[in-house]
Amino acid sequence: MTSFDVELRSWALGFPGVLAMGTPAQGAPSAWVQLLPFVLVLGIFYFVILLPMKRRQQKVQAFLAALKVGDRVVTSGGLYGTITRVNDQSVQVQVADKVRVEMSRSAVVGYQGQDPIAPEGQS
Repeated sequence: MTSFDVELRSWALGFPGVLAMGTPAQGAPSAWVQLLPFVLVLGIFYFVILLPMKRRQQKVQAFLAALKVGDRVVTSGGLYGTITRVNDQSVQVQVADKVRVEMSRSAVVGYQGQDPIAPEGQS
């Protein structure tokens, strides 16, 4: 050991974090092996959470883009009706005779008689 190493160690004793940042011991695993668990966790997170969410969003976007006049739909508020007009951001739904409601496209959650495209609470 050189005199510099002795001085560094005596100085570092007052700062425990400095000793932890030293070079790895002879038998220590490489940095790649230490990063492997983090990479595995990120991969599992992607395939279990992010990928299904992305697929569900694509399915909802395709559904909303395909809405047309005459479709019988259900809204997130529970209204059943028939689409009478479609705009870029909204749709007009007839819920009863002479009763039409203008609402956002995203308020439509599915067709009447079918399961919702995106179940509420999972959007």
